[in-house]
Amino acid sequence: MAENNRVNLSDLFEGLQNQMLAQLNTNREIIKHPTSKGDSLENVWIEWLRKYLPNRYCVDKAIVIDSTGSLSEQIDIVIFDQQYTPFVFTQNGVHYIPAEGVYAVFEVKPDLQGSVDGLNYIEYAGKKIASVRSLKRTSTNIIDRGKSHDPRPLTKIVGGILTSTSSISKNETIEKHLSSLASLASIDMGCSIEFAAFYIDYSGDEDQSIQDFNQRIQDYYSKRKFDSVKFSKKEKALVSFFLQLMRYLQQSIGTVAAIDLAAYAEAIDYDLDKKL
Repeated sequence: MAENNRVNLSDLFEGLQNQMLAQLNTNREIIKHPTSKGDSLENVWIEWLRKYLPNRYCVDKAIVIDSTGSLSEQIDIVIFDQQYTPFVFTQNGVHYIPAEGVYAVFEVKPDLQGSVDGLNYIEYAGKKIASVRSLKRTSTNIIDRGKSHDPRPLTKIVGGILTSTSSISKNETIEKHLSSLASLASIDMGCSIEFAAFYIDYSGDEDQSIQDFNQRIQDYYSKRKFDSVKFSKKEKALVSFFLQLMRYLQQSIGTVAAIDLAAYAEAIDYDLDKKL
């Protein structure tokens, strides 16, 4: 193949990372108000994910809700589905997304090192992730190509943290923080663009004998055990994060289970017609 018909993918990915980092650093240096700075960093990540994720995935900051009326904490980035979760409420500028539609949630900070409310940033991210995973999710049958399919088990929810940089210089220190998180608060992946992307390997599988899908997924998170952390090269952090995220979304999760709208209708004391 002619040389001018080839592209160096490594250089292409590195250029993409440098563009993203420049945008994050510009916002970090120019915007001084802490709340505005935080919103700005979140918006950069949201717009980047919207640009590069397939259109089937929606990305926004939101609060996640369930059919009982329980709420998560405010989540910086929610990756969610709208095909099987056909409603997203917006009130006073805040989005409320049904728990059934959530694929992944991320906490955004300027640095991996830091603390809030007495928790380091990694612990704080775990707390936010747990507030989503703890919500009740429904699952119902669907009709596909004229055939009815039984309700599916609930999918896992990817949880992570995204930063521009890391003042924590040693992988071992980050690994120690990540390994301290357990159950619903455990983190799956993260990206610190000036440092590295990473994902965590866990041992443990779902107990297929548990018929209650919510109980099954909660049991999985409570019993899975930390194994190890895999770090990327610094100069390939952003694309490593993106490729790993896509692998989780497309090859580990697939499509979320269909929401049972009848469970939400109970909140307004209304029985949905099940037949046409």
